[in-house]
Amino acid sequence: MCNDYRLEVDAATLIDGFAELEIDIRFPEGLPNIEPRADIKITDSAPIVCSVAGVRAAGELVQRRWSWPGPNRKPVYNFRSDGREFPNGRCLVLADGFYEFTAPEDPKKKRKDKWLFTMRGQPWFCIAGLWRTSDVGEAFTLLTMEPGPDIAPYHDRQIAILDRSRWADWLDPSVPAREVLHALPAGSLAVAQVG
Repeated sequence: MCNDYRLEVDAATLIDGFAELEIDIRFPEGLPNIEPRADIKITDSAPIVCSVAGVRAAGELVQRRWSWPGPNRKPVYNFRSDGREFPNGRCLVLADGFYEFTAPEDPKKKRKDKWLFTMRGQPWFCIAGLWRTSDVGEAFTLLTMEPGPDIAPYHDRQIAILDRSRWADWLDPSVPAREVLHALPAGSLAVAQVG
């Protein structure tokens, strides 16, 4: 599952993208310092947009830890969405790419092959996430689902990438998750093997 993603887009581009969709972005902790990062890994702090209670098409841009400790103390960095509703704690996880790993094609190679997925025609996208308070503070996880046609050749699950038209819906807990969480059509994602 996704344990590494990328965000190399600057804060102004992110804010402009939300403005185009008429999503009101607030900064309760001040404008976060978003530095370009090729690898955001489990337990790293990263930008997310949390829903604002009682307000549709609004979110709070904050930096939070990716993963909280589960009951067995292992990090909860991915969370199955299948058949579940999420009445609170919804967030948008900002990314411009994510990685999946497969067994190496070359049997002499010890490391797995690394694949970068990006959104065709869009400089960045949002992943459906959840945030909560834990014993390590506020943290988020990425929702997962059955793989769509672009991911299926690489993995049997995928993160829940949201169509731009559904970002405000995900921030609104009155909109059922089953209406928002769907695999993107074939050809929506570009994939390239990386080092």
